[in-house]
Amino acid sequence: MVLVMRAFEEETHHLPVLLKETLTALAPQAGGRYLDGTLGLGGHCAAIAATASDSEICALDRDAQALAIAKDRLSAVGERVHFFQYRYSRFAEALAQLQWDRVDGALLDIGVSSLQIDNAARGFSFYGNGPLDMRMDRDSGAPSAWHWVNRESYARLKQCIATLGEDPQAGRIARFIVEARQKSPIETTEELAALVEAAYPHAWRVKARHHPATRTFQALRMAVNNELEELKMFLDQIFTYLSPGGRLVVITFHSLEDRFVKQAARHWAEGCRCPRHIPVCVCDHQPEARILYKKPVRAGHAEVAANPRASSAKLRAVEKLAGAGHL
Repeated sequence: MVLVMRAFEEETHHLPVLLKETLTALAPQAGGRYLDGTLGLGGHCAAIAATASDSEICALDRDAQALAIAKDRLSAVGERVHFFQYRYSRFAEALAQLQWDRVDGALLDIGVSSLQIDNAARGFSFYGNGPLDMRMDRDSGAPSAWHWVNRESYARLKQCIATLGEDPQAGRIARFIVEARQKSPIETTEELAALVEAAYPHAWRVKARHHPATRTFQALRMAVNNELEELKMFLDQIFTYLSPGGRLVVITFHSLEDRFVKQAARHWAEGCRCPRHIPVCVCDHQPEARILYKKPVRAGHAEVAANPRASSAKLRAVEKLAGAGHL
């Protein structure tokens, strides 16, 4: 597997986040069936295929460009990988098409990919000037970041930046955006980044560890792609599709996403669900899952040095217990 992944990385210049940790948590087995809900450029998928001989993988990505590249890069795997241009919340539709009623493991690596970040024309980053797009599935017809910046109310912009961006300057940023667009529409990532930087008080700009626009761009991307709702819908469904002993591995890059995964894992792993005022359990509910790690797994210093994006990654994993419910 090491040689296969080394060749994959050299050819694609793609370094999957927390790769070793993901494989340890997922523990793919020969002949198993696995779901990769966020295929991206195919790094994790290639590792699963290389680790588990004769395994099959249902691979989803909402980004048509990423899916096309991954198909080409995974061509050596042959027919073991089944590709779908779906949001991961629609995984059940893909499994139905394959006539799979369960999987032996599922993986999500949530967040924006290097393909999207590095292409200025996609509008995800302020490091290269481009249109305010940020849609992972550009052919969906969904509103872009331009719509959010130029059409949404001050209140919605402030809430978006405060909640999804967790930026304490959300009110000032939203006000600067609204005032600027009254003169002329905000068209590019460069314009928006400059506005956000201007909104920051001088003392904050001096002390900031990252560009002042970092959190605003994150918030807009998450809003445009409805990322939190996607994760909620996935977590509401996935557990019933896991085989006994099957594992779910989720890598997040945002505190709210990590919180959702943590809460879902605790819910599956809890025993008694009686109200607190009842002194003796009468529900007889048994735990359905085992949480594999008490704390999220983080990238080591070496990986962060090689891939700074990994610094905010958190991996959580659960294993479905025998006897837990199924469809």
